[in-house]
Amino acid sequence: MIKLNIPIIVEGKYDKITLENIIDAPIFKTDGFGIFKNAEKRGLIRQLAEKNGIIVMTDSDSAGNLIRSHLKGIVGEEKIINVYIPQIEGKEKRKSVSSKEGYLGVEGMTEETVLTALEKSGVFAKTGINTKEKITKQQLFALGLSGNQNAKQKREEAAEKLGLPKGLSSNAFLDALNALYTYEELFKAVTK
Repeated sequence: MIKLNIPIIVEGKYDKITLENIIDAPIFKTDGFGIFKNAEKRGLIRQLAEKNGIIVMTDSDSAGNLIRSHLKGIVGEEKIINVYIPQIEGKEKRKSVSSKEGYLGVEGMTEETVLTALEKSGVFAKTGINTKEKITKQQLFALGLSGNQNAKQKREEAAEKLGLPKGLSSNAFLDALNALYTYEELFKAVTK
């Protein structure tokens, strides 16, 4: 598994699942065109880009290009590493029919195709191994941010202090934390 220290932005949950089996990096989804209406998600992506830059890997169809263009408008071209997957005709295994344009999306790509696309975009030259120690689910639990009755409220309070969107699940909250903060920064925000 390849480790990257730059967050990856994809369109949907199946794209994210595919990449999680290949890459160890924070992966965030736009929920397709949902990014156009979700101000908090746009704010999170802006924050991610400011800290580390972002990798954008959308489908190689007109919808993917529109989302990619929107992200460029949100964060600026200089903060984005664009990774383009090839246009391969076909349909994903979970679907009964192919997409409108007939191409496989990120979720339909093989590991080799994804790694080749990352390499061609220069990702490996621009990123290093993530040496920052990850915040764990156990640490979230110990801080009362997951696994108990008041966890959601405490996550909301911590998210507000850290400038993260409210309403994140504990897993999405953990992904955002690991992309932006150290455990010490989280601890200070929670204990103030």
